Amino acid sequence: MTDNITMTHGSGGRQMHNLIHDHLISRLQNGILEKLDDSARLQNANTDRLAMTTDSYVVSPLFFKGGDIGRLCVCGTVNDLATSGAEASYLSLAFILEEGFPLDDLKKIIDSIAETAKEADVKIVTGDTKVVEKGKGDGIYINTCGIGFIPDGVNLSTYNGAPGDLIAVTGSIGNHETALMLARNLLKFDTSISSDAAPLNKKISRLLKLTKGIKTVKDPTRGGLASALSEIAEHSNCEIILQEDKIPVDKDVQAVCELAGLDPLFLANEGKYVIVCDPSSADAITQVFPKAEFIGEITDKQPKGRLLIETVSGGLRKIGMLETAQLPRIC
Repeated sequence: MTDNITMTHGSGGRQMHNLIHDHLISRLQNGILEKLDDSARLQNANTDRLAMTTDSYVVSPLFFKGGDIGRLCVCGTVNDLATSGAEASYLSLAFILEEGFPLDDLKKIIDSIAETAKEADVKIVTGDTKVVEKGKGDGIYINTCGIGFIPDGVNLSTYNGAPGDLIAVTGSIGNHETALMLARNLLKFDTSISSDAAPLNKKISRLLKLTKGIKTVKDPTRGGLASALSEIAEHSNCEIILQEDKIPVDKDVQAVCELAGLDPLFLANEGKYVIVCDPSSADAITQVFPKAEFIGEITDKQPKGRLLIETVSGGLRKIGMLETAQLPRIC
């Protein structure tokens, strides 16, 4: 226990989870906030089809193989909206710039934002710019807010898992955090690993038109696959069992993990989803995400709220949320 904020409070793991519950939710709960899905489903007298999300981007370095802070801020926002089934429509864009930040770099970032927004078919409709004194920022921070509309009949949430549901991941895990590690020159490794940052909102919209059996869509960003699935197990009050040999990890990412002593289950992703679905939806998932793998299932066993993995050696071990920061400031 600490009386001050540490880097682990921003890691996406257990410390951040506790910070949010103990200090934010306890003071701000209102019936919507405490659900803690990646985008909030809002309602008034006329509709409950509106979704909203917000995020801030502090990644270092600003440019990396496979993306930059501009691409990241659009992808992260539309991907969060899609976890509620919402079709992203509008984004806000706010910059905090440090005095002395190169205009050429700002132009590159804005061009990247424009290109990615076009790819995601979303409009940037409002924003803000602030400048802080030199030495009181880190070049550029970006904050976004996203608004989307949920089609009739769609009801996605981390609370929807049930026994018999399958767990899918839409592609290989760990590429984003590994790419950032290499961009920071923390390891000298001859590899072609790139960030997987990509807007996936249109793919989710297509998937939801193909099948009604999708229960949960969750992006395993900070804290990785293990933290995302731990949250689903907790919210749905279920037991999830994964098959280690089914979890896709690119060989170069696996090699970096072995060299650095990292676990790919906890590495951040920016272009992958965890999907909980009825078995009848399996073909639709592979149709939209050809590289998807089905890595586990929800059981009817006790105790509830836990995540287990069946290892390649035949053992069964318990997995929890990330407890420390494997690599801080990854988004």
